[in-house]
Amino acid sequence: MKQIITTTKAPAPIGPYNQAILSGNTLYTSGQIAFNPETGELILDDIKTETKQVMENLKAVLEAANMTFENVVKASIFISDMGEFVNINDVYGSYFNEATAPARETVQVACLPKNVNVEISVIAVK
Repeated sequence: MKQIITTTKAPAPIGPYNQAILSGNTLYTSGQIAFNPETGELILDDIKTETKQVMENLKAVLEAANMTFENVVKASIFISDMGEFVNINDVYGSYFNEATAPARETVQVACLPKNVNVEISVIAVK
């Protein structure tokens, strides 16, 4: 059974996809970038502020599925500059308990949508 998860507290999709899909007890989120859902503006002031907005968007999607970051079992991080890894990791890590943090990969890519610097998606299980 596939359930579409949506919330106005995270950016609306800008293409043929949904914010998240709940299949059974597993939630698959679409990649989030630093769109502020209230203003529709990209938050690109600095990498830490950008990453915080990405994580807040993910938090809103998780909450729409009645989950939290404690439910996250896998994260995928795509960044445009591996030199920013430490700054991104500082913000990302603040959303998780280190002892129960999810599995993860971090990949540097040539370009991300809207020329942002970071995009993150997660898989969570109830």
